[in-house]
Amino acid sequence: MRRGNIVVLLVAALLALAGCGTYPADPEGTLERVRGGTLRVGASPNGDWVRITSTSGIRPDRVEGSEAELIQQFANQVGAKVEWVQGTEQVLAEELKHGALDIVIGGLDDKTPWTTHAGLTRPYTESRDGRGNLRKHVMLVRLGENAFLLELDRFLLAPKESQ
Repeated sequence: MRRGNIVVLLVAALLALAGCGTYPADPEGTLERVRGGTLRVGASPNGDWVRITSTSGIRPDRVEGSEAELIQQFANQVGAKVEWVQGTEQVLAEELKHGALDIVIGGLDDKTPWTTHAGLTRPYTESRDGRGNLRKHVMLVRLGENAFLLELDRFLLAPKESQ
């Protein structure tokens, strides 16, 4: 192959790669919208994972628990304010699927039935259920929002400071 042809092929390859954009990407722009904005979180009560105090039914007055604390820390990291929405897993998964929420929490594990509605974080902790079975805990995010999912995974899997 002649030197000129090689140069043309290399330039064409570089131009093609330059047009590929950022990877991973968020087709709906979740990470960009959340940074410095609002993180919309669906919370389903589940023991020490998520505890909710609410007088209105939809907008919780107070959300506590280990996952609520993680979400607040993540929101602080990305400069977001948390907007909580209370509901059952089914209702929240549907809202997530249609873009009304960014994350769903509720002590969910990697065997959740909502994989057709949502993307899953990587398991970030483990626990044992009442029968001694190992549960690998995840959170749900909107399908396809891969930059947002990667940012959340990095946060969840990063070593936490001891308190």
